[in-house]
Amino acid sequence: MEKKELTCVVCPFGCLLEVEVDDNNDVTSVKGNTCNRGVKYAQTEIKDPRRNICSTVKVTGSKDTYIVPVKTSSEIPKDKIFDCMEQINNATIPVPVHIGDIVIKNILDTGVDILATNNVLE
Repeated sequence: MEKKELTCVVCPFGCLLEVEVDDNNDVTSVKGNTCNRGVKYAQTEIKDPRRNICSTVKVTGSKDTYIVPVKTSSEIPKDKIFDCMEQINNATIPVPVHIGDIVIKNILDTGVDILATNNVLE
């Protein structure tokens, strides 16, 4: 058995979780949580940690230099963050850009899209 400490980020309480993990990396117990969401968070964080990403992408075809803020449509595996950021940093999108436009579809075959979160119309 191995013990790990995690800070739950599901709600504003930020509970300090003590998680016991067996040799197969399965969670056997969670202590310190004030709600059941902490247990689910610990299980997910140990087995399949995921994150949302926010960044910016260069906009082309505009008379001025613009960037547009972007975000993932849902969480991606944590171990793909750097590869995801490399693709985002190399991406461009032509004007006009509208909120919700897909900038990169199915990034890294994760089923997650990179979406524009602002308009750039000129």
